[in-house]
Amino acid sequence: MTFLNIAMGFFFGFSLGVGCALAVMYSIYAGGYRRAIADSLLQPRPDKYDQLIKKAQAKI
Repeated sequence: MTFLNIAMGFFFGFSLGVGCALAVMYSIYAGGYRRAIADSLLQPRPDKYDQLIKKAQAKI
C-alpha cells in the first residue's frame, strides 16, 4: 500500500505538475509571439517595435 501511495504522489505531483507548468509557459510564449506578429502588421508601427527591430538587427 505504501508503494501505491508513493507512486500516486510521484505521478500527480511530478508528472502532472511539470506538465501543467510547461503548458502555462508555452501559452505565455505563444501569446507573446502572436502579439509580436500583430505589432509587426500595424501601420504605423509602434516606436518600441522599431527600436527593438534595430537592436535585433544589430545583433545579427
